[in-house]
Amino acid sequence: MSRPVLLDTSFLIALERETASGEAGPARRFLPSLRGRRLVISVVNVEELLESAADETTTLASLQRFAIQGLHLAQARRCALLPRRASRRLGENDAWLLATAESLGADVVGADRAACARLGERYLRFR
Repeated sequence: MSRPVLLDTSFLIALERETASGEAGPARRFLPSLRGRRLVISVVNVEELLESAADETTTLASLQRFAIQGLHLAQARRCALLPRRASRRLGENDAWLLATAESLGADVVGADRAACARLGERYLRFR
Protein backbone atom coordinates (compact mmCIF):
# COMPACT_ATOMS: atom_id res chain seq x y z
CA MET A 1 0.00 0.00 0.00
CA SER A 2 1.41 3.40 -0.93
CA ARG A 3 1.80 6.32 1.44
CA PRO A 4 -0.88 9.01 1.52
CA VAL A 5 -0.09 12.37 -0.07
CA LEU A 6 -0.59 15.65 1.77
CA LEU A 7 -1.28 18.43 -0.72
CA ASP A 8 0.23 21.81 0.08
CA THR A 9 -1.72 25.00 -0.52
CA SER A 10 0.63 25.95 -3.38
CA PHE A 11 -0.44 22.81 -5.24
CA LEU A 12 -4.13 23.29 -4.47
CA ILE A 13 -4.10 26.90 -5.72
CA ALA A 14 -2.26 25.92 -8.91
CA LEU A 15 -4.65 23.00 -9.50
CA GLU A 16 -7.72 25.21 -9.02
CA ARG A 17 -6.39 27.93 -11.35
CA GLU A 18 -5.42 25.41 -14.03
CA THR A 19 -8.77 23.65 -13.79
CA ALA A 20 -10.71 26.93 -14.03
CA SER A 21 -8.72 28.07 -17.07
CA GLY A 22 -8.63 24.65 -18.75
CA GLU A 23 -4.82 24.88 -18.81
CA ALA A 24 -2.73 21.73 -18.48
CA GLY A 25 -0.13 23.34 -16.23
CA PRO A 26 2.31 21.75 -13.77
CA ALA A 27 -0.31 20.78 -11.16
CA ARG A 28 -2.65 19.09 -13.64
CA ARG A 29 0.27 17.32 -15.33
CA PHE A 30 1.52 16.09 -11.93
CA LEU A 31 -1.87 14.84 -10.72
CA PRO A 32 -1.84 11.51 -12.68
CA SER A 33 1.35 10.48 -10.83
CA LEU A 34 -0.74 10.45 -7.63
CA ARG A 35 -3.41 8.09 -8.99
CA GLY A 36 -4.33 5.38 -6.51
CA ARG A 37 -2.94 7.28 -3.52
CA ARG A 38 -5.04 8.79 -0.73
CA LEU A 39 -5.05 12.58 -1.21
CA VAL A 40 -5.17 14.53 2.04
CA ILE A 41 -5.32 18.20 2.93
CA SER A 42 -4.85 19.72 6.35
CA VAL A 43 -7.27 22.09 8.04
CA VAL A 44 -4.35 24.52 7.82
CA ASN A 45 -4.63 24.31 4.00
CA VAL A 46 -8.36 24.94 4.30
CA GLU A 47 -7.71 28.08 6.37
CA GLU A 48 -5.11 29.36 3.92
CA LEU A 49 -7.48 28.88 0.98
CA LEU A 50 -10.47 30.44 2.73
CA GLU A 51 -8.39 33.44 3.76
CA SER A 52 -8.11 34.56 0.13
CA ALA A 53 -11.27 32.97 -1.31
CA ALA A 54 -13.64 35.14 -3.30
CA ASP A 55 -16.46 32.65 -2.61
CA GLU A 56 -16.22 30.54 0.55
CA THR A 57 -18.98 28.13 -0.48
CA THR A 58 -17.34 27.34 -3.82
CA THR A 59 -13.92 26.93 -2.20
CA LEU A 60 -15.27 24.52 0.43
CA ALA A 61 -17.13 22.54 -2.22
CA SER A 62 -13.94 22.14 -4.28
CA LEU A 63 -12.13 20.68 -1.26
CA GLN A 64 -14.69 17.94 -0.57
CA ARG A 65 -12.94 15.55 -2.97
CA PHE A 66 -9.99 15.33 -0.56
CA ALA A 67 -9.71 13.75 2.87
CA ILE A 68 -9.42 16.64 5.35
CA GLN A 69 -7.06 16.00 8.27
CA GLY A 70 -7.67 17.87 11.51
CA LEU A 71 -5.05 18.87 14.05
CA HIS A 72 -4.83 16.68 17.12
CA LEU A 73 -2.44 15.90 19.93
CA ALA A 74 -0.15 13.85 17.66
CA GLN A 75 0.35 16.80 15.31
CA ALA A 76 0.76 19.28 18.19
CA ARG A 77 3.51 17.17 19.77
CA ARG A 78 5.39 16.84 16.46
CA CYS A 79 4.91 20.52 15.64
CA ALA A 80 6.35 21.53 19.03
CA LEU A 81 9.59 19.69 18.20
CA LEU A 82 10.10 21.12 14.72
CA PRO A 83 11.46 24.60 15.52
CA ARG A 84 14.18 23.16 17.75
CA ARG A 85 15.25 20.55 15.20
CA ALA A 86 15.03 22.59 12.01
CA SER A 87 18.16 24.22 10.60
CA ARG A 88 15.97 27.11 9.48
CA ARG A 89 12.97 28.15 11.52
CA LEU A 90 9.73 27.23 9.82
CA GLY A 91 6.69 29.42 9.49
CA GLU A 92 3.79 28.32 11.64
CA ASN A 93 1.70 26.91 8.79
CA ASP A 94 4.68 25.03 7.31
CA ALA A 95 5.40 23.53 10.74
CA TRP A 96 1.81 22.31 11.05
CA LEU A 97 1.93 20.87 7.53
CA LEU A 98 5.16 18.96 8.24
CA ALA A 99 3.89 17.72 11.60
CA THR A 100 0.73 16.46 9.89
CA ALA A 101 2.73 14.74 7.14
CA GLU A 102 4.99 13.07 9.69
CA SER A 103 2.08 11.88 11.83
CA LEU A 104 0.36 10.39 8.75
CA GLY A 105 3.55 8.99 7.22
CA ALA A 106 2.60 11.00 4.13
CA ASP A 107 4.52 12.47 1.24
CA VAL A 108 3.98 16.20 0.60
CA VAL A 109 3.27 17.76 -2.80
CA GLY A 110 4.19 21.42 -3.01
CA ALA A 111 6.42 24.10 -4.51
CA ASP A 112 8.53 25.23 -1.51
CA ARG A 113 11.41 22.79 -1.19
CA ALA A 114 13.15 24.90 1.49
CA ALA A 115 10.20 24.62 3.87
CA CYS A 116 9.96 20.86 3.35
CA ALA A 117 13.67 20.00 3.04
CA ARG A 118 13.54 17.77 6.12
CA LEU A 119 11.23 15.35 4.24
CA GLY A 120 13.92 14.48 1.70
CA GLU A 121 12.55 12.18 -1.01
CA ARG A 122 9.09 12.30 0.59
CA TYR A 123 8.77 15.87 -0.71
CA LEU A 124 7.30 15.83 -4.21
CA ARG A 125 7.86 19.10 -6.04
CA PHE A 126 5.21 19.58 -8.71
CA ARG A 127 6.93 22.43 -10.61
